[in-house]
Amino acid sequence: MSSLTDLDPSTPVIVGVGQVSERLGEPEYRARSEADLAADSVRAAFDDTGCARDEVASAIDTLGAIRSFEVSSPLSSSQLGRPANMPGAIARRVGVDARRLIAEVVGGQSPQHLLTELAGAIAAGDTQAAVIVGAEVISTVRAITSDTEATRPDWNEPNDAAADARLEDRGFGLRGITTVAEVRHGLMVPVLQYSVIENARRARLGTDRATYTRSMAELFSPMTAVAAKNPHAASPVERTAEEIASVDDSNRQVTDPFPRLMIARDQVNQAAAVVLMSVSRARELGIPSDRWVFLHGHADLREKRLLDRPDIGSAPAAAASVSSALEVAGIGLDDVAAMDLYSCFPVAVSAVCDGLGLAPDDPRGLTVTGGLPYFGGPGNNYSMHAIVEVVDRVRAEPGSFGLVGANGGVLSKYSTGIYSTTPAPWTASHSARVQARLDAVPDVAIVDRADGPAVIETFTVSYGKRGPTSAIVIGRLLDADGGQGARFISTVHRSDEAMMAHLTDTDQPIGTRVVARSFADGNRVSLDVATMDALNPVRARGFRDDYSGVLVRRDGHLLEVTINRPQARNALDAATNAELDEIFDAYLADPDLWVAILTGAGDKAFSSGNDLAATASGAMFSVPKNGFAGLTSRPDLTKPVIAAVNGHALGGGFEIALACHMIVADERATFSLPEVKVGLAALAGGLVRLPRLLGRSIAMEMILTGRRMPAAEALERGVACRVAPEGTVMDAARELASEVLASSPTSVRASLIGITETQGISDPVVAAAHPTTAMDELIISQDTIEGVTAFVEKRAPVWRGR
Repeated sequence: MSSLTDLDPSTPVIVGVGQVSERLGEPEYRARSEADLAADSVRAAFDDTGCARDEVASAIDTLGAIRSFEVSSPLSSSQLGRPANMPGAIARRVGVDARRLIAEVVGGQSPQHLLTELAGAIAAGDTQAAVIVGAEVISTVRAITSDTEATRPDWNEPNDAAADARLEDRGFGLRGITTVAEVRHGLMVPVLQYSVIENARRARLGTDRATYTRSMAELFSPMTAVAAKNPHAASPVERTAEEIASVDDSNRQVTDPFPRLMIARDQVNQAAAVVLMSVSRARELGIPSDRWVFLHGHADLREKRLLDRPDIGSAPAAAASVSSALEVAGIGLDDVAAMDLYSCFPVAVSAVCDGLGLAPDDPRGLTVTGGLPYFGGPGNNYSMHAIVEVVDRVRAEPGSFGLVGANGGVLSKYSTGIYSTTPAPWTASHSARVQARLDAVPDVAIVDRADGPAVIETFTVSYGKRGPTSAIVIGRLLDADGGQGARFISTVHRSDEAMMAHLTDTDQPIGTRVVARSFADGNRVSLDVATMDALNPVRARGFRDDYSGVLVRRDGHLLEVTINRPQARNALDAATNAELDEIFDAYLADPDLWVAILTGAGDKAFSSGNDLAATASGAMFSVPKNGFAGLTSRPDLTKPVIAAVNGHALGGGFEIALACHMIVADERATFSLPEVKVGLAALAGGLVRLPRLLGRSIAMEMILTGRRMPAAEALERGVACRVAPEGTVMDAARELASEVLASSPTSVRASLIGITETQGISDPVVAAAHPTTAMDELIISQDTIEGVTAFVEKRAPVWRGR
């Protein structure tokens, strides 16, 4: 510890805090915009310094804004508009001419994280004075937009070139928060993600449903008493544990295990701000030292992705963040007088308590605001309010310590701050060392497609007004000895009453053996194979009489398949993908079909790839196991498929063509992977096949620019094997098919098997000596005998295909 007199002038210190709020229907309610409410909290923080507002404002060189929910994901939107540069809009309102304007990343950790970062910048001499601020006005926005008679304000503000040049927009920062597997199975909203964590914790503790529900309610009930006394709380009502745990019309079940009163309340109008500066700047402004609060310890850590975690029901990074911050501060948890642990859901608090050995009923209390379900969860800015409250408390009790634990994502990011009025020099954190230790713990193996016996590891059920509506199960596949293997995520069929009842009515479903099976849209689990088969019947291989998005024509041993969606440039939706997968299954199973041609209807496009309208609705994740069009990931394509490219082969369309064995192109055809131009990537094989076909440089040019390759160049570079005059590509494809049909179909299949089995071996000598199954079929084939006999007898062979 240091005295005020011997502090380094660059030591960072908090000198002002402020928070404001308004509730619908109250006398002082003004329906403030986000920028206006945020500015009000900054003015309150300026006033809290004890200096004139304009003097403090003129000293600020950095203003950082916490993202609101309106700009927290690529899918978010601003229904009433918003400033193009929120930090700049707030700065203009409070008279700050900052050289740095920061739009921080998403996450509840962001207020503490940004404060720690800027404190470090002050200590390094890069900044002299900063203000960080955040606001949410979700309550006002919902009230206005739900009232058809209300006049909607326009909160848009135009760009300011000077302010925009100073803006550091750090983006969403969502990496590692959600995976494709989670989105495909509907596990992408916090209440569901935290539900599976909570249920995993209950299973580890071996607690029955009623006892565990009671424990969650008892954890949160004391928080309501704090909220009831907080003038800024969105729900200032003290509640008993019985009220929080009891499910009724006013406290409906949202998920298993959360009723509404255990979930963060986002319908708030709240803002908070913190002013921090160097000791030298604080002295220059004459800010009284009794306003100074020092950051004694801090830590910023990240947790593994949800499905990677060894124990889904724990949060070692969160507890380690608190422990590390205490270590930097040189104190123990018992030395803390006031604390606030981020409380979006009960497990966000209990997981930290578990790791620290902190009693849920600690007499100091676990919140200084009232907690997110009761004080309110103003988006990413909740912990700014906690910092404000902790600063007020340590000022009221000089020399005491306060702790703020700020959680972001799915217990994904945890930032901790230790505060006191006792002077202390800036001290670097131990976060890098601790993070390395956390990262060194092995991840759990994950499988995308789950098939076979499994066991439930954790789960959640979603509820509507009439009861359960859907369920998500995270499971582990079982090996032959019953040992747990790879982890997977799955759903339950909407008509699987037995499985749903087991999840909702059994006291502890976790540990139950189930059956997992993978489908185009993800994995599903049932209690037994019979139920799985009944609810998900496997269609017998064979051709249908008709298809919705495909035309099929047989001509002897030749199969012609036409993608029949010319109105969508032959783009593939989920239904057409499934149909093509079925068709190629049937093709491979039919011994009388030896060659297939795939083309597109009309003369504009072979296929423009994925149907972007379907992508926007979430159907992009419904792809057959065998890949796009049932081809791009098919491991058993042992019969030749010719792509007859009659127009543009774009994106997934080009990837389909590349998955075929040969490409015949119309002279007007073009090939391209334009995914980078629409925020996507060619992940259906284009990124793999094109570099192998063209070489690195040309392939990179096409992949990274979306350049279209014309048919003539495709022929020259070996992408296409033939180019046909305009309008004759099917004639050319049929001619090529007839030449293949003149050869032994058994030999053709064996050749394709041999190519597939050795394509990963770069050394040709090693590849040639590699044992292959290609000869296994040939040595017992009638075609082999017929071919040799016909050669000796000098006649044309009559192939049997077997």
